[in-house]
Order: sequence, then structure tokens, then C-alpha cells
Amino acid sequence: MHRTGDAGGRVLACPGVGLRRCMLAGFVGATVALAAGGVLAAVEPAALGPLQAVSLLLFLVLFAWISLAFWSATIGFVLGVSGRDPLSLRRLDPGPAEGDGASLASRTALIMPVHNEDPLRVVHGLAATCESVIATGQGAGFDAFVLSDTTDADIAEREQAAVAALRGRLPRDFGVHYRRRLDNAGRKAGNIADFCRRWGGHYDFMVVLDADSLMAGSTVVKLVRTMEANPGAGLIQTVPVPVRQQTLFGRLFQFAGAVHSRMLAAGMAFWQGDAANYWGHNAIVRLRAFTAHCGLPTLPGRPPLGGEILSHDFVEAALMRRAGWGVWVLSEVQGSYEELPTTLLDYAKRDRRWIQGNLQHLRLLGNRDLHPLSRLHFFLGAFTYLASPLWLALLVLSSVDAALRSGGGLLAATVDAPGPAGPGAALVLLVVTVLMVLAPRCLGSMLAALQASAEGGRTRLAASGVLDLVFSVLIAPVLLVLHAWFLVCILGGRTTAWQAQARQGRLLSWRQAWGYTGALPILALVWGGLLAWQAPVLLVWLLPVLLPLLLAPVLTRLTSSDALGRRLHHGGLLRPPSDPAGATVLARLSAHEQAPVDVSGSPADPAMAPPERPETMPVQALNALAMPFVPR
Repeated sequence: MHRTGDAGGRVLACPGVGLRRCMLAGFVGATVALAAGGVLAAVEPAALGPLQAVSLLLFLVLFAWISLAFWSATIGFVLGVSGRDPLSLRRLDPGPAEGDGASLASRTALIMPVHNEDPLRVVHGLAATCESVIATGQGAGFDAFVLSDTTDADIAEREQAAVAALRGRLPRDFGVHYRRRLDNAGRKAGNIADFCRRWGGHYDFMVVLDADSLMAGSTVVKLVRTMEANPGAGLIQTVPVPVRQQTLFGRLFQFAGAVHSRMLAAGMAFWQGDAANYWGHNAIVRLRAFTAHCGLPTLPGRPPLGGEILSHDFVEAALMRRAGWGVWVLSEVQGSYEELPTTLLDYAKRDRRWIQGNLQHLRLLGNRDLHPLSRLHFFLGAFTYLASPLWLALLVLSSVDAALRSGGGLLAATVDAPGPAGPGAALVLLVVTVLMVLAPRCLGSMLAALQASAEGGRTRLAASGVLDLVFSVLIAPVLLVLHAWFLVCILGGRTTAWQAQARQGRLLSWRQAWGYTGALPILALVWGGLLAWQAPVLLVWLLPVLLPLLLAPVLTRLTSSDALGRRLHHGGLLRPPSDPAGATVLARLSAHEQAPVDVSGSPADPAMAPPERPETMPVQALNALAMPFVPR
């Protein structure tokens, strides 16, 4: 449904969301039940020993996880093919152009928290976003804030000079402010909380940007209009698409994100409705709701599982929803971008930090008054990484079982299954499991090809989809083992450092590749050697897992190559579908980078500091209603 007034903002509604959730639960439950029946048909229940019983339980738990992803992707695919809005189920309406409609009735702050980032990249990206907003004719409704938690004095000095240069480049009525905290308490969440206490009362909304975020002005204005049209909405999240990747690893993940992320988000928005999640950036937040209800608890105990919450965004969404405010994802909105780690090494380091933060969420499941979907977000966020050690445990248990049975075992049941249905049922179950794992990627590529014009390169999109599929199969076992190791380290008490994310592409040396993943080939050789000796049948089934582990250093090194990425790009491969909403803002960023401003001698502009006013929100407002911790 869409608003018909002057503001042109879309009124958000998700009719029948309870029925949708029941339908999804029914699909997932029926799929898992069929899988359980298939396993019992392939393996004689009376012959199940302890190892087989545990393996069966692990398989069903993981199959439920696979089923949820499969059905969400399928729903997103159907919605994409039919051109339906995942919330209202109406035909998608492009809405007014970026300059259409009356002036905005609200004030919005574009805030960018930074911590030891490259000042020029920060300012160039913010400049492109601000200029794009100004080009809509709605710039009078916005100010920009660079909220620095930088600890390096030299970087901080260059930050101030770069922001001063940006202030001089933009119209005087578009406020650009810089604030540096000397006390970094609370990390990013504390940085944003400090902004809310000091200046939040002067704005209706804030758009949260990461240091690598980029948003088209039309997208930002659309988010503001939507918030104005929905007084019950507390947070609206876009789907950031990866851009500007150069390495082979980065281009592969960029293509996957551009092709699959919106489809998956549409499928989830279909059943999440106004209880969606928050990913920490490229979203608009109602400041009144945020400051009143989103104070973060401090978990009892010491890090890594106690202390400050690292992944604050999930918790803030849960608190917002608990207070009755809607949390929405607009999967169809384009013009929202981010950058990714460019190598497997950097990607794994980021995952290491996310694993710790998401595991902390499990300690919040026992808190009162949470929306059921908020609990589900906490659980699924943690299970994204817990699934890796569970898959590894399933494969190890199956290997041990196969060795003890001299070639048998649950995964080898396709050869000599003793069950009433024989090997056929197990083979069908194995094929179905593999297809369900790969289905989201296949559906995303199909949807992209269907939506592309014939002259837009459907054949190249399809070929790129095959490359993406092959890469996902190769990289999955490597990440599986790395995630399992990270989990062991976290549970062993090793916390993660708060560091700036590596965003520049670089070719890793062989020494770096072997130093980070050199243990994986050894694991593959030992594991494969034992299977070849005791259970050669199972070795054949596990080759898709063992071969990528054996090649892990080679994959790590080769995928960090800019040259390989450029060759594929020049050949027309791994080029994501076009996104007209972002063409201008991406061109602005590139233009700024090609003609960077010299800030080496630029003094900081005193006028860019936010006005020193009394705190507009009392400190207690961010803490008094914080989620109470319930000991477990």
C-alpha cells in the first residue's frame, strides 16, 4: 500500500503475517519430517548405535537450518518473478522520482562512526552521499556527522582536515560536523549513544553509515519519506549491496551479494513483517524511539562472552520491537552499498569478530518480553556460525562410524543401506540435501537472468552464476573449519581486538596464505589417509570437502589477485546486474578518488564542530529501560 498524500511516503503493512509465519513453519516442518523418514527408510532403526543416533540428530538439526534458507529463498524467488512487494504482496510501484514531492517535514542526521579508517576514503564516500542527497533538492533537511573514535593522533588530524575540506566543498546550509571522542567506551554503540545524548534531540531521524557505506540520495530521501508516513516505524533497514571490488575473492562475493541478497531479503521480509532485523548500517532510525529504548545491557562475566555486546545491532532491533516500534526491511530499495573484505584472510578475521558478538546473543534468549522473532534472530545469527562445528562434527562422527564398520556408516548408507528401502532412499536424500543447499544460489542466478534484458548479457550472467556456485562449493569447507576453530578459541576465552577493517585489495604472499591456512591441507591429508585405509567408500563421498581443504592455501593466494579479477571482469564475467539508482553516486565517489583533495596542510575548520549544547537526552534515557539480564 502506498500513501497518496503530498509526502509520497509508502505506508508499510504486512497483512496476514501470522498466517505467513505458520505457512513457513509448516513447510520447514514437513520438509524435515520427510528427511527424517528418508533416513529411517535407508537405515534400519534397530541397528542404530550411539554414533549413528547422534549423527542422525545432527543431520536433522542442520537439515532444518537448510530448509529455512531454502524456503525463504524460494519465496523470494517467486516474489521476484511475479514482481510482488514482499510486505503488501501488491505489484511493486517504483514511486516518485528523487526530486518529486513536497519538502521533507523532518530533520535527519547522516551519521558515520569511524575508528582508525582511511580519512580520504571516509570523506570521499560521505561527500558522494551528501552530494547525491543535495541533488534531490531536499538537502535542507539533512546534516552530516563524522563521529570519530580514532585512537591514532595522526589519523585524527587528517580526519579533521578532510572533513574541513568536505565542509568547504558543500553548500553552507548543509551542515557537516566532526566530533572526536577521547573515551571510546562502548565502541561503535557507545559512539552512537554519545551522539544521541548530545545532539539527537535536534533531529527526527538518523541514517547510520559505516565507513565504507554509500547511499544514493534518492534512496535516503525515500527512507525519510517512508518514516514520515509511518509514525509507528522505529527502524527501516535497506539491503546493502557490495560494490567496488577488484580482487577475484571480492568480485565473487560482490556478484553473489548483488544477485542473491535482495532475493533472500525479500523472502525473509515476507514472513518477518514488522519484526525484521537490523544489520548496523545503511538504515534509518527514529531517534525518539532509539534513545528511549535501545540502551544496551552489559553482560555479566568477562569477555569474550561477557562484558560489552559486540554485535549491538541485533539487540537494538530486539529492544525497538519489544517497545512496540516496527522494524522493517525494504528489500526492493536500491541505491544502498557497502564494501567487503577483499581476501579470504580479511574476510575470516571479520567473521571472527562476528562469531563472538553473535554467540553473546545466546545469553539474551532468556530475557522477558522479547518478540518471538527477535529471539529467532538471536538464535539464527549464532547458528550461522554454530552450524560449522556441527557440520564438522557430523562428518567426523560419520568417518569414525565408517571406520568402525569397515566402510559403512550413515553417510555411506547409499552403498549398503540395511533399511527397508535400501540404498535408493539414502541416495535420494543425499541428492535432495545437496540440491537444497545449492538452491538459493541457483534461484538467485535464475532470477537475475530472468530480470536482465537480452542485450544485458543473460548468457554472461548465467556463466557468472556457475562460477559463483563453484566458488561457493570450494570455499565452504575452508570457512567451515575456520569457523569451528574460531568457536573453540572464543569458548577458550580468547577475545577479539577492535580494529579497522582492511578494505584495500592486496595480493597475499604464499607465506601469508600458508601461515593462515597451512594447517588445513595437513588436516585433509590425515583425514583422507585414515578414510582411504579404513573406509574408502566414505572417502569418495567426502572428496568435495577434503579437496578444498587440501587446496586452501592455493585458493587463499589466487583469489586475492587483482589481475585474475580484472581478467574475468574484462571478459564480461562476475559483473553484477546494473543498478540505475547507484550509477550517479558511484560515479561521484570515483571522481573524488581520481582528483583527491590535498588535506596535508588544511587546518581544521572550527565551525565544523557540532554546537556545544546541553545534552538533549538525559543519560538515563539510554540505560533505564535497558534489557534486564536474566541469569541462566
